[in-house]
Amino acid sequence: MGVNNESKRTMIIGAGSAAKTLLKEIFNAKKSPYVGDKSAAVYDPICIIDTDPKKIGTSIEGIKVIGGNELIITKAKELSIDVIILAIPSLSEEARKELIDTCNETKLPLKIVPFIGTLILEDNSSILEQVRDINVEELLGRDPIKFDNKDIKGFIEGKRCMVTGGGGSIGSELVRQIARYNPEKIIIVDIYENNAYEIQQELAMKYGNKLNLITLIASVRDYDRMEQIFKKFIPEIVFHAAAHKHVPLMEVSPMEAIKNNIIGTYNTATLAMKYGVEKFVMISTDKAVNPTNVMGASKRCCEMIVQYIAQLEENNTEFVTTRFGNVLGSNGSVIPLFKKQIERGGPVTVTHPDVIRYFMTIPEAVSLVMEAAAIAKGSEIFVLDMGKAVKIVSLAENLIRMYGKRPYIDIPIHFIGLRKGEKILEELLMKEEGLKKTSNKLIFIGHQTEIESETFMDKLEMLKQAALKNDEQTAVAALHEMVPTFVAADIFNKNALNEMENAKSEEEKEFQTT
Repeated sequence: MGVNNESKRTMIIGAGSAAKTLLKEIFNAKKSPYVGDKSAAVYDPICIIDTDPKKIGTSIEGIKVIGGNELIITKAKELSIDVIILAIPSLSEEARKELIDTCNETKLPLKIVPFIGTLILEDNSSILEQVRDINVEELLGRDPIKFDNKDIKGFIEGKRCMVTGGGGSIGSELVRQIARYNPEKIIIVDIYENNAYEIQQELAMKYGNKLNLITLIASVRDYDRMEQIFKKFIPEIVFHAAAHKHVPLMEVSPMEAIKNNIIGTYNTATLAMKYGVEKFVMISTDKAVNPTNVMGASKRCCEMIVQYIAQLEENNTEFVTTRFGNVLGSNGSVIPLFKKQIERGGPVTVTHPDVIRYFMTIPEAVSLVMEAAAIAKGSEIFVLDMGKAVKIVSLAENLIRMYGKRPYIDIPIHFIGLRKGEKILEELLMKEEGLKKTSNKLIFIGHQTEIESETFMDKLEMLKQAALKNDEQTAVAALHEMVPTFVAADIFNKNALNEMENAKSEEEKEFQTT
């Protein structure tokens, strides 16, 4: 059988039924006079890897099972492998992540057969056509988060739901998910008309007249305009996603973070209380924990505002905060930037070789918000167990490999230094907050300290007035006063790097003694 000149020497991992079908399809397609540019012509199977001792030494379609996973790296080099196909659709997420990490050490392109739950196995279906590149989500190292849709349905169905920032990455996904549960009405509020228009048109095409959708252009900074909206539509549930979130930009323009995030949250939350909203759900961030920048400090201040209003005697609204890490694919996130840089041929820019971040997908983030709202009793901060933090340079390297390129060789990686206000690592919980389990094993409630009611509003008013006057120095000083955990980034990063170095030294000592 002749091999296409452009065929890539292929290692297949897994000697089960998926691999058998895959190999059969590859060889049948190669024999076909109609092969043309079919994907089968790309692959030249050389060997199979499988951990089952009974299969080692056997052959499938003439291709030998040479050994277990421990041979992946050495045999990839010895046999001049060009590409690896992971053909075990029934693997658990954790086992799959371990195999992906091992395969990535070969620095070769990696293809994958989808999970068994998403694999199409009908009579006319082809496994070969379903082989695909690794998704970024598969690099997170944890199972996709499952949520209780029954709780969410009971919470949303028949309700008037408002989403501020409803055109943004999180806000628009909130609107999409709310629409699934038959709300009485959805009110989108956003200052940026293009995003608001896009989600409006998307839902109009999907639902037509079945969805009662109101799209309004307004700023949460404008109390009177927001009161008009609350008074007219009387929302029962408010999801507050409107915020400036870009750290370096907010360091340059701190007044805008204070006006939009802090004043906007205070306006929206007080109106929610005034107009008898059942639940108010604020979207926060891990950057609110021990913040080292104005954006993070402003979001911590928002959390405090929500908690302060929640503890007022006259309040009958249930206020809840949801806190999570970076969102894959959101506006301004690192993944779209890396992809653009790779597609341009590089370089890929990473701030620091030791930077780590927590990641989740947009649907996961929004599902957390929805379930938190459904199970909230009031005054909670919900924190998601997001698994292990991801090293950004490793994420960049893996993304480059997903494009079939070699990091540092085909696509250079440049370290450009931490930007002003950036942390070397993010946290999800402050030291004073304990963790309490919920009905979802991956969602926890952080216990909060009481807000000092007597002085809180005085400090907030001072901050507000300084911001409205664009008195940057006074406003940033007032923000430090309001958020005692707001520290300089260089001090935080120096301490964090020392702790990381000490931990690494301890690991090395332990390894040497064992």
